[in-house]
Amino acid sequence: MKLNVMATFLAALSVAQAWTSNSMSRSEAVQTLVGGGAAAAFGFLVQPTSSWAATTLPSGVSYEVVKNGDGPKPEIGELIAIRFKAFCGSNQIDDIFDTPEPYYTRLGSGALLKGVELTLPEMRVGDRWKLEIPGELAFGKKGRPASAGKPRIPADATIIFEVEIVGLPGKEPELIELIGDD
Repeated sequence: MKLNVMATFLAALSVAQAWTSNSMSRSEAVQTLVGGGAAAAFGFLVQPTSSWAATTLPSGVSYEVVKNGDGPKPEIGELIAIRFKAFCGSNQIDDIFDTPEPYYTRLGSGALLKGVELTLPEMRVGDRWKLEIPGELAFGKKGRPASAGKPRIPADATIIFEVEIVGLPGKEPELIELIGDD
């Protein structure tokens, strides 16, 4: 048993050195560790980095456009329908992409992570973005304790949040044509 732990540690150390010296990508390092079963013991290696993000907003949230939409942008106070999934490192926090109904919330109400609330007004209906939310705009210094079906989130953890705006209830073109916009 001690030899297996030591061998795993040395293998993980070797992968970490290769990754930090840029001779191996983060995804290659994670795949190597997952294949060796060391990912759980060395979770710091699977923490997200901003290397994939195309743009950083003034808030500090980085994003990559996964899909472009052509609908209107939501305004603060409007009801929006979104689908999302969220990760803290390799731990999935939530995923409602495959649920029958999207998540409905009033933009700016504080029902979502602050980093998400700050980013949604920049998006259009139909947009799907992958966000990297810094800890202070996610769960902050307190993090979040584990609960039924939900993993513990450490203090100041960076959260990867993929979100798609699927509708602005009450602003659908069909509804506006039917009842008018007066």
